This record gives sequence, C-alpha cells and structure tokens, in this order.
Amino acid sequence: MKIILVFLFTAPLALSVRAEKDYSSSDSAVSPETKSRFAMLDDVRILANGLLQLGHGLKDFVHKTKGQMNDIFQKLYIFDRSFYELSLQTSEIKEEEEQLRQTTARLQMNNEEMKNLSQEMNLKIEDLIQNKIQLQEQVWGLEDKVTKLAVIQPSVQETEEISSLKAFVEEQDNHIKQLLKIVEDQHVQLDKQHNQIMELEDKLNHIELQELTENSFTEEQTEPEAIPFPVRNATAATYKSDADGLTCDLLPPFAFAGSSWTVIQSRVDGSLDFNQTWDAYTNGFGDLNEEFWLGLNKTYSITKQGDYILRIELQDWKENKRYIEYAFSLGGPETDYTLQLSRISGSIPNALPEQTELRFSTADRDVDTTNDFNCPESYLGGWWHSECEETNLNGKYVAPRSRGRLDRRKGLYWKPKKGRYYLLKSTKIMIHPTDLKSFD
Repeated sequence: MKIILVFLFTAPLALSVRAEKDYSSSDSAVSPETKSRFAMLDDVRILANGLLQLGHGLKDFVHKTKGQMNDIFQKLYIFDRSFYELSLQTSEIKEEEEQLRQTTARLQMNNEEMKNLSQEMNLKIEDLIQNKIQLQEQVWGLEDKVTKLAVIQPSVQETEEISSLKAFVEEQDNHIKQLLKIVEDQHVQLDKQHNQIMELEDKLNHIELQELTENSFTEEQTEPEAIPFPVRNATAATYKSDADGLTCDLLPPFAFAGSSWTVIQSRVDGSLDFNQTWDAYTNGFGDLNEEFWLGLNKTYSITKQGDYILRIELQDWKENKRYIEYAFSLGGPETDYTLQLSRISGSIPNALPEQTELRFSTADRDVDTTNDFNCPESYLGGWWHSECEETNLNGKYVAPRSRGRLDRRKGLYWKPKKGRYYLLKSTKIMIHPTDLKSFD
C-alpha cells in the first residue's frame, strides 16, 4: 500500500518535471491536449498526497481506538471481578446468618427443655423437702421417746424401729444432696446457654442492621402524584427545602417570610430522647439548633390561621435524601390533635394512612380505645398512631452499630405498606401556608 502511494506521488512529479522541460523548449509547439494531460497529472498528485495524509490519520485513529478499547476491557474485567467477590461475600453472609438462626433455634429448644427439666427438679426438691420436714418431726418424736426410754429400758421392737428410721433419714438426706447438686449443675448449664443465645442474638442484630443500612432510597420507585382532599383556599405555592439541594429556614411560630418553612420536628443524631410524656409533646422539647419537637399546641396555633402543607424530609444512612408532601388538617386539644393527611407529591412511596383521622398518643396517654395494645409504650415515642403501623418518626434512634436486641417496631424507620424497612439517619417535618397573601 505504501509503495503504491509513493509511486502515485512520484510518478506525476517526474512527468511534470519532464513536461515542463519540453514545454520550455517548445512552448509554441505544445498542443491543448498536452496541457490538459499535465493538469490531470497535477490533480492525481494532489489526490495521492491527500490519500497519504488520510492513511496516516486513520493509522493514528486505529492506535488510539485500540488503546481506549484496552482500557475499557480492563475496567470491565475489574468490575466483573469486584462483582463476583461481592457476590461471594453476600453468599457467605447469608450462609452464616442461616447457620446462626439454626443454632439459635436449637439452643432455644434446649433452653426450653432445660427449663422444663429444672421445673420438674424443683418440684421433686419441694416434695423431698416436705418429706424431710415430716421425717424431722418424726425424729423429734423419737427423740422424745428416746429421752423417756433413757429411764425405762426399751424393748427390742422399739430399738429396731429407731434404727430403721435413722437409716431412712440418712438415706433421704443423701438423696436430697444429690438432687441439689444436679440442680446446681443444670443452672450452670442454663447460664452458659443463655450467654450463647445472647451472643447469637447480638450477631443476628448486627447482620440485620447491616441489611437495613444497605436498604437505600435509590431503590424505591416514586408513586404517582395524588389528588389531595379539599382544603380551604388551597392555592399553589412555591417553596424550597434541603431535599431539593437548597436551604430551609427555621422560623419561630407565626413568622413567615417569602416561601420559608416552619420546622416542627428535627432529628439528626439521636442526642435527644423522644420517648416523652403528653405534656412534653404538647408544649415542645429540645434545642431549636439541634434536635427538637416544636409542640402540638404551637403547631395548632399556627395551622388554625389558614391552610397549610405538611412536608417530611428523610435521609438514610447512605446520605440519600427523599421527601413527601401532604395536604393536611390538624385538630385542637379537644380532639387530641387529630391529624388527617392526603398525599400531594414526593420522591418516596407513602407510609402514613391517608383520609383517616389519626389521634396523637403518648405512653402516658393512649387515646386509642379500640384495643388493649398501647402503641406509644410498645413502639416508644409519641405519634399519630393507627393500628400501630411500623412508621414512627418519633421512635427510638437506631444507629447501624447499635448493640442489643433489635426491635423494628421501636426504631426510627420509614416503612411503606408494600415496601421494605428504611433505617433513617435524619428526619425533618415542616409546615408551609398554601397562600401567603391571607397572612399579610
């Protein structure tokens, strides 16, 4: 290919030089056909030069493309290897978790058997103790007889009776000592098994927390936009918040500036205990610069001035942020601050009951009289409970490395009705008027 290109390039050049010589010697004798041929040779030379440059360009392009393809194949190889190693680790974790569950189940069965055996042993010991008491009473009676016989010579029959009773008492004492030793050994074994069960529960708790932490908001599908229930003077309003990447202002009650929001709840690090009394939730608690609950009374005083939007912002332990907004109404203290919600929009599926009157409850004041189960006491933290659903944004703050038995009902989770549990790192609940003109 290169030889052909060189030939195409040099041949026209040589012909051109020769033609120029002939043309200079006999300028007047050159015919129009010869001039046309020289022009064609010039075009061929230009074309050959262009093809040569194009060949060099294509060669460079091929080398660059090969290098890029090699880089891509190397990255794909690294990705496949990482994915394969991650799959192996996941399989190992699942196998280990299943083994731990099976071991825990076996230990629990053994524990139940030991408990039953211990109860039987305790019953036998009680019977033996009663027998011992009776025998002691009989011995005391015999001692009285012996004392009387010390003066009067006993008969052969009475002497044999006394000897047999003493032998029987000694035998019963030895039997009781053996049973006590067996019971003591059983208690030691039960304590060991109890410690093993506690260790296994800690391991299962750690694995389950890791699984919950891996649940990311990025895996959720957004629900379609909903039509809210009618509210008074409901008009469109623009607003800004952290979930949109902007700043959300914390304003005191009755203060509205532009499109700012009033924050009524904030949780960031678990530094504040939200398992508070009814009075605390009514009046508010915490630090406005950190974690706090504004108070039901203050919130009601704000919202009774007009129509408001309720916005909830959530952040998981992978720093993913999501939000959801509701049209809502909040009742006063005479209704136990009844809340009614209707979803407007959001970037996460809804996890709170809609079109339902939800009464606020705390551990010391459970207003739900339909059943005997106290949701705030069992789930920790005051909230608008409805049949003790899993979502409670005032629940116990649970970090991924928390120790102890994991109880999902008592944690800070977001649990859609048909979705998975999401362990939350931070939450924020805000309200915003639908029409600021009515407050001018």
